[in-house]
Amino acid sequence: MKSETLEAKDFGISETLKVLGIHDINPGACTGLEWLDTKGEIIESWSSCDGQCIAKIRQATTSDYEKVITQAQKAFLKWRSVPAPKRGEIVRQIGEELRKYKEPLGKLVSYEMGKIYQEGLGEVQEMIDICDFAVGLSRQLYGLSMHSERSRHRMYEQYHPLGIVGIISAFNFPVAVWSWNAMIALVCGDVVVWKPSSKVMLCAIAVHRIIADVLKRNEVPEGVLNLLAASSKYVGDNFLADHRVPLISATGSTKVGRRVGKIVGERLGRSLLELGGNNAIIISENADLDLAIRAVLFGAVGTAGQRCTSTRRLIIQENVYNTFRDKLVNAYRHIRIGHPLDSKTLVGPLIDKAAVQGFADAQERVKKEGGKIIYGGETMTGEGFESGCYVRPAIAEVEKNLPIVCDETFAPLLYLMKYKSIDEAIRLQNDVPQGLSSAIFTRNLLEAEQYLSCEGSDCGIANVNIGTSGAEIGGAFGGEKETGGGRESGSDAWKAYMRRQTNTINYSTDLPLAQGIHFDI
Repeated sequence: MKSETLEAKDFGISETLKVLGIHDINPGACTGLEWLDTKGEIIESWSSCDGQCIAKIRQATTSDYEKVITQAQKAFLKWRSVPAPKRGEIVRQIGEELRKYKEPLGKLVSYEMGKIYQEGLGEVQEMIDICDFAVGLSRQLYGLSMHSERSRHRMYEQYHPLGIVGIISAFNFPVAVWSWNAMIALVCGDVVVWKPSSKVMLCAIAVHRIIADVLKRNEVPEGVLNLLAASSKYVGDNFLADHRVPLISATGSTKVGRRVGKIVGERLGRSLLELGGNNAIIISENADLDLAIRAVLFGAVGTAGQRCTSTRRLIIQENVYNTFRDKLVNAYRHIRIGHPLDSKTLVGPLIDKAAVQGFADAQERVKKEGGKIIYGGETMTGEGFESGCYVRPAIAEVEKNLPIVCDETFAPLLYLMKYKSIDEAIRLQNDVPQGLSSAIFTRNLLEAEQYLSCEGSDCGIANVNIGTSGAEIGGAFGGEKETGGGRESGSDAWKAYMRRQTNTINYSTDLPLAQGIHFDI
């Protein structure tokens, strides 16, 4: 039984878990309609907000993995033949169900992961939005028609369902990244197997509990939407190497992405990789500095710097450098750090103590390499910070891109550097291994257009007078270089989840060959 003191600080978590169907011990595998009686080791989900154990998960085993994959294969044979608009109708209903549970699911995301409640709600809203997008997409899975060089021939291309789509999601977006992949895959006629981060398994379990009624009342085949909550001990390289899974979509670090790409590539499978970001904002002397400060603040400290699109580097024109730096430090002084479910909080905890140590180690490297920490960086102590996972966001001044600057530190550590010309600024921005998100703040049309041209940003996302973080679902999301090259969510990202087929129909009585080749017997 919880103490009265703990209950008073509960922020309604106990009731939230009850509403979402989260028990003290939860099974770690689901085929959409059935929860398996998993036998794996029990893993505890701890909240970095207060250091409390939220609930436990009995992990899926390799045996459970085989059951899920086998069931998914059977389901695909039925699901692929359901007309795409009807598949879209199922997705529409999933979106409606998520609307009903937006507040409790957003609260669980906040509590289990550590992002503030507003961001938790935003993540669930992102799920709802991608459902809406996918519904429309279900009637727009277009192919192209092209003219044949041969008389009385018709040529066109079409897209067919691919099969099982494996989704490996990271801790920082416990539910949204799954939805980006899963809802698009569903309308494309694929089935899904989800392996969530072991740090946020309860969020994944809650999602499958929410969508279960939709699947049941629509008689969706068992095995269309599957969950495998397990560590790599049970579901790891075997998942990546499985020929029955034609596409693995993985979100995580570049290190993880290299392993995924290698194993999947060895079997000539497909991998859709969303990896590290080392995102920069260029602050021009022609910028609206107050607008830029607001964008930098959310980009750098939102989600405690644990977004792949977090702002990590500021490249500031030397004429406005001191002014902007001082404004930024002053803004940092007013950041409210605390429990993410407290409405006054702007920055919650890092995901765990290992992340805190990584934050501290990065600052030591900054100093050794010649940089200087000019604000923050300490671990918070005292009442409310007992979990040991709260830090004060840090600002560092550096000369150009030091070796540490070229690495992604997944924490609120922001680097400031100067530039003279726009050409120099673009070179500094692009001179890192990653290429996800980028931005420039300027009211100069020539600078903005150069930045968006082939001579400008080399990132998958390039913005003007908008920060690096907070992409909309309508555009394809992803990046270049060590970011992996994958694209998820909007635009024509759906093509990654289907197999393309070129078709030629001969409606003549002759058999002409392409390129005018004659081959008569």
